[in-house]
Amino acid sequence: MSGTVSALVVQKKNKNRVNVYLDGKFAFGLAAIEAIKLRRGQVLTDEDIAQLKSRDDVEKAYERALKFLEYRPRSIEETRRYLDGKDYPPEIIEQIIERLSNAGLLDDRAFVQFWLENRATFRPRSARALRHELRQKGISNELIAEMLEEEHDENNAAYAAAISKARRWRGLDAASFRQKLGGFLARRGFSYEVVRETTARVWQELDEPDSPDILDKHERLEVE
Repeated sequence: MSGTVSALVVQKKNKNRVNVYLDGKFAFGLAAIEAIKLRRGQVLTDEDIAQLKSRDDVEKAYERALKFLEYRPRSIEETRRYLDGKDYPPEIIEQIIERLSNAGLLDDRAFVQFWLENRATFRPRSARALRHELRQKGISNELIAEMLEEEHDENNAAYAAAISKARRWRGLDAASFRQKLGGFLARRGFSYEVVRETTARVWQELDEPDSPDILDKHERLEVE
């Protein structure tokens, strides 16, 4: 396939890629960051082309990883598993991980911060449940323990989770209310003691006509 570069044409459907023509014929596509190093009239050997394609494989993997990160922050291990699932070789995967990390796009500490804040706002749960989720994302036990100690309050999380269900069960009698809410909190991983205290607190607040409406508190929590 060796030949002389006769044209470098930006692809119409992807401005980040360039079609390389050798001796007047299309030869292969390259990421623009690699194609910019070429010039018309340059002679490419088979070895040159193999190296270009190898570097292009890295660029395609990098672009794929960037798209994976668009939806939400990811952990390093999540990203590694994703690329592995796309059948990229380990050496390319590690190049991408290093490149994303150096660019500040992969950071396990920042990921855990995001995860805990997101859960606290929308789906509060226990430290035990959070620990399990973060382990599944490939976060180390040491970092999980450190971040939970800094960022997580078990009682506040249980209360936030409880008021999200208070509207549904507020018409029940005390025993039924506590059973329903207690079961819900237990399934979120909260301990018996935390469940007991939280259900009692929420029931008392619902039962006090002059107290602020805890349902209004929940609405403000979600909006913020």
